[in-house]
Order: sequence, then structure tokens, then C-alpha cells
Amino acid sequence: MSGGASESSSAAFCAELVRNQDFESYAATLFAPLRCRRALLALYAFNVEVAKVRQQITQPLAGEVRLQWWTDVLSGEGHGGVEGNPVAAELLLAVRDHGLPVERLSRLIEAHQFDLYNDPMPDMAVLEQYLDDTSCAVFSLAARVVGHETDAMDHLARDAGLAHGIAQVIARLGFDASRRQSFVPLQLLERHGADPEKMFAGQDTPALRAALRELADGARSHLDKAMAVLPELPPEPRAVYLPLAMVRRMLNDLARASNNPFVPQPASRLRILWTLWRASHARPFHG
Repeated sequence: MSGGASESSSAAFCAELVRNQDFESYAATLFAPLRCRRALLALYAFNVEVAKVRQQITQPLAGEVRLQWWTDVLSGEGHGGVEGNPVAAELLLAVRDHGLPVERLSRLIEAHQFDLYNDPMPDMAVLEQYLDDTSCAVFSLAARVVGHETDAMDHLARDAGLAHGIAQVIARLGFDASRRQSFVPLQLLERHGADPEKMFAGQDTPALRAALRELADGARSHLDKAMAVLPELPPEPRAVYLPLAMVRRMLNDLARASNNPFVPQPASRLRILWTLWRASHARPFHG
């Protein structure tokens, strides 16, 4: 296979991976500048690969090995296996072409070590640090790909990432609880009198709902801050933040009294496309 054909195959692999595993991010790339889509898909594919390690292993050590492989790839020590991994090959190309900071990517990998164990998320400060290294980092790196580099970029990416990440924590409660894992801060649960054991058993209690409401209020606060800054961006970088349109809908859905926090309510692909398309034609996403 020629080098050009191999690169095309790797890019197609990343696009298909993101389309299947993270359709929200895939849909957002459809509104991004064409020159940036390949690198964005490489970044999102990398994020998918690292975030799903926990689902692919039965013992933490196996997960540690997989995460270390990605760290070695970024440090230049894992090039022997890159040729057989299309996501790694595309990621290194994006790092080279767009100057993505390897240190930020490495911190993302390191943060996901938390996923491998069932240690409770202790408090909001630790959760926010985890999201800063994961969800916020993805927004920041994507904005860099599109060429948005200003002093305010990281502040916007942080608010966007915290809003999106906290919404995901709430949305994934049932799945995580079934594995006896909780990203809802233990301190928050205790403050509202929510019993973690009842949560792990899938029991919907008023105390748990109160804790989730406080968590959702924090997500809305960060979302409002991000949306207030978006109009100040040039039109092109705003596509990176289109998934925030889904966060608002997600939080509104989760707030309904009839909603069972343990039953996932994933949006259909049509709904995601429609929501992002409408957002792309309205303020604050449209200049």
C-alpha cells in the first residue's frame, strides 16, 4: 500500500471511529473548516480510544499498560507500533501539523488512569481537575487545531469542558453505577445525605436527585459563561464548541421530574444533527 493510500485509510478509520463512538463530536466537525477536519477527527478518535480503555479490560494493570502505550507514542518511544495503529499515526500527524502540545495530551492519558479503579471521586475540586485534564483539554486542543489561540482561549475551553463533562457525568450515572464506579463527588453525595450503596444498587432517591441537581446547576453556570464568550470569537472556531448546544438540551432533559437518572437517554443522530445545525445558524455560534 502506498503512503498516500495508507494515510487516506488511517483518516477514514478515525472518521468512522468517531462517527460510531462519539457522533456528537463527529457532527461538529461537519461545520468546521475543511482544512481542519482531519486533525479534529484524529484528536477525537484519540480521545475515544483512551476514554474507552476501562471498558476493554478486566484488570487495572491491563489498562495501565494500554495507557502507557499511548504515553510512549507521544514521547517518541512507541513508534514501532504506530504504523499498525491508524489513530496513533493520525494523532502524530495532527501534533506535527498543528503544534498540539504533547504535554496536554499526555495529561489527558494520565487523568484516565482514574477510570481503571473504583475509587470514589472525593470532591468537586478533584472532579474539576479531572475534567480540566480530559473534557476541557479536548476543547482547548480542538480550538488550537482551528487556529484559535488567544489569552482567553483556555478560559473558554475550561468552562465549555466543565459544562460538557459534568453533563456527561450525570448522563452516565447508571452505566458507571452498574460498575460500582462514581464520578459524582462523594462529598456532594454526603452533603445531601445520599447513600452511595443505594446509588450503586440503582435506587432513585430524593437525596441523590438533590445532589445531581446541584451538580447540574454547576454545569449550567459554566455553560452560561462559555456561551457569553462565544460571540467574541471569529466564526470559524465556533464550530468546535457546537456540542455545547447538546449540553443545554441534555441538562433540560435531566431536570424533568419524570426522568430516571439511571436510565440513559441518548439523543438520536438525527436529533444531534438537527440541534447542531440550528445552533450553527444562530447566535452565539453564528457570526
